[in-house]
Amino acid sequence: MSIDEINIDFRNGEETVYAEVIVPLFLPQNYTWQIPLEFQQAVVPGIRVEVALRNKKYTGIVKRIFEQKPQGFDPKPILNVLDAEPLLYEKQLKLWQWMAQYYLCTEGDVMQAAVPSNFKLSSESVLIWNDAFDEEYNGFDDEEFLVSEALQLKKELRLSEVQQILDAAHVYPVIKRLIEKQVCFIWEELKQKYKERKEIFVTLHPNYYKEEKLELLLNQWSGAPKQMELLLAFLHLQKTEGEVRQPELLKKSGATAAQLKALVCKNILLAEKRSVTRIQSRPRQLNIDFQLSIAQQNALEEIENVFKEKNVCLLHGVTASGKTQLYIRLIEAQLRQGKQALFMLPEIALTAQVIRRIQHHFGGYIAVYHSKFNPNERVELWNKVKSGDIKIVLGARSSLLLPFQNLGLIIVDEEHDLSYKQQEPAPRYNARDTAIFCASLFQDAKVLLGSATPSIETYFNCKNNKYGLVELMERFENVAMPEIILEDITHLPKENGAPILLSPALQTLMQQTLEKKKQIILFQNRRGYSPYQICNTCGWIPQCENCAVSLTYHKSKNRLSCHYCGTDYPVVNTCIACGSHNFVRKKFGTEQIEEAVSEIFLESNIARMDYDSLRGKYSHDALIKIFEQQKIDILIGTQMVVKGLDFEHVSLVGILDADGMLNFPDFRVNERAFQLMEQVSGRAGRKDGKGKVLVQVSNLNHPVLQFVKMHDYKALYNYEIESRRQFAYPPFSRLIKITFKHKEQHIAEEAATIMGAALAKNKQIEVVGPAEPLVNRVRGQYLCELLMKMPKDSKIIAFCRRQIVQQIIILQSNKRYARVTILPDVDPL
Repeated sequence: MSIDEINIDFRNGEETVYAEVIVPLFLPQNYTWQIPLEFQQAVVPGIRVEVALRNKKYTGIVKRIFEQKPQGFDPKPILNVLDAEPLLYEKQLKLWQWMAQYYLCTEGDVMQAAVPSNFKLSSESVLIWNDAFDEEYNGFDDEEFLVSEALQLKKELRLSEVQQILDAAHVYPVIKRLIEKQVCFIWEELKQKYKERKEIFVTLHPNYYKEEKLELLLNQWSGAPKQMELLLAFLHLQKTEGEVRQPELLKKSGATAAQLKALVCKNILLAEKRSVTRIQSRPRQLNIDFQLSIAQQNALEEIENVFKEKNVCLLHGVTASGKTQLYIRLIEAQLRQGKQALFMLPEIALTAQVIRRIQHHFGGYIAVYHSKFNPNERVELWNKVKSGDIKIVLGARSSLLLPFQNLGLIIVDEEHDLSYKQQEPAPRYNARDTAIFCASLFQDAKVLLGSATPSIETYFNCKNNKYGLVELMERFENVAMPEIILEDITHLPKENGAPILLSPALQTLMQQTLEKKKQIILFQNRRGYSPYQICNTCGWIPQCENCAVSLTYHKSKNRLSCHYCGTDYPVVNTCIACGSHNFVRKKFGTEQIEEAVSEIFLESNIARMDYDSLRGKYSHDALIKIFEQQKIDILIGTQMVVKGLDFEHVSLVGILDADGMLNFPDFRVNERAFQLMEQVSGRAGRKDGKGKVLVQVSNLNHPVLQFVKMHDYKALYNYEIESRRQFAYPPFSRLIKITFKHKEQHIAEEAATIMGAALAKNKQIEVVGPAEPLVNRVRGQYLCELLMKMPKDSKIIAFCRRQIVQQIIILQSNKRYARVTILPDVDPL
């Protein structure tokens, strides 16, 4: 039933009507509320409503409306309608439903992830005076008396006010006693979080709109000289800027608010508060100031031809081939058609370069949606996307959940990147796959996946004609790919057992590069100084008290840190096992590399890029700008240096520990190692083609290294696809991982064993486990895992999902396992 049909029915009748409402809670299903007669015309799918559940109030979103009364209970009435129009479109509600079904979560989980927090009104407890209470305050202690007296005077108090009265944070015992004595009762009130930003604008009083009157005022001025300066500053700003804001006027004139108020009181100027947007706006203008190469133009035409037949296309372009310029051309076409476009990046905070480039071309047509936005800014951007005012959105995975009105194109850049997969909390969705379903909800919307190193699954879909494939296998202006040098470090002498940080060959290349006034990137995917330290006497390793993981030494703060829960510990100097003071630090992180490089290249400017060194809001962007300006000679970093960076003066890249990438126990290890090394190597020689990449490694015969050396993705794909087929791993099967968490290890293992046995009765699927993960305890919770491997049959997969949901309900109905956290992860990475 459409919204219009529902409204017509409501206008002409007084029948009882019900609404299925999504609330931002983990509930087994959506609940039903009755729509009171006075709200029936206002309630439509997508509208926000106020509902009561378990004596608390929540902001919910109406999913659907129906007339048949639910069996077995009487739905409570909706308390209030919070909007004049829906918060989102029915297309978004369909997306939420698909995500909840596919990723085994609830629509409340999806709502919690999608809707800005300031749209979800918070429930605030209010104490209400009980008018029936007419007893004396006999037997009341001092705290009870103070609160009761204030309540009798004010009739209602918020918890914050009670805390002020008692000058204490913990007031619940006092409130509980007052409720038991029937002095008051609790009421839950929804509190609006979003606040409009107001600014004071200064305008000329209508008395002086005519030039001759204004001229007369200035020529016959008898007021204070400072007021005259203020007036002249206003007239100048009005002429140059148009609108004049009070802070800018006072700053330019050097005047005070009191002097401005004097001119307002004299009816010379007016000051009024206006609502203003928090979203920084630029002039709306297109600035497509580049020409495509012949190879790029051919690729663009191929993409357009693919989109005539398929809705999804992969652009497989080598690093520095100019994929971003093709994206810009495709977005421009959507903009000229009046449609919206979404440009997705793996981590928006790490791609400031791309943001600046896109903003240069599209100006005020584009908005950036990322985690730096405060809740009020998110609300305003949500509304602008919903109204169609914003045509282009540049964002990370969460931008996919914005309420697009007329979406025509979704671009998923670096589609292979692991950051597109949400890990915690639910929904644990893959934004790349979700984008494809999202586009299917809009008429003629297309999805372009872009990567130099596509995921095996995506390339498999292209080979099987499910997606279109366009290849751009030459760098822009035909620049050569970087030379890959494999350096065997097994024969290099170690000093006191210390690891090799920089081989002599790498040091020589670095010296040569610096002499040519070129820049260097050194890559090591471990932050900190040393990943662990070990007692040289008995082999004891300091571990986190909350997690089953070794502690990383950070020299800058002289602390041991857990990279799983974030807990810091003092440096251990005495072994708790044998009492020895003889510790050795093993392996190396970016901090130790920075120290070693600083000692060798004394005159070079060196910087480090990792999450420890970049703490400020704009520190990443600032460091990138400095590196672009060649104020830094050597940049040392984790995989942050891989994502979306384009430096024309980098001619040498050093990969310092390839072994760490090649020896991880995972069926995707070869794919990920190739992607990481190829992406890092792509930073070298992007403009002049004279780039070199030196890879320090122990096993020169590893097949992946040969693929990296030849920049041969297709050889990697052919090698990997055969082993995946042999062992029935994706793309030849579907995986669901189920993680069990509990503070007691045997409880988690029991729960996993029971559920694994129940699921294994279905002979069409393979259940692997239960088994402990590599890190089997995080934040005091023990982990146990099941892995389900299913054939690519939609009916079997759907049946398996239903089984998982049923088994979770059955298991948690058992008191022994009620507190076991069960986390299903569909298509785990």
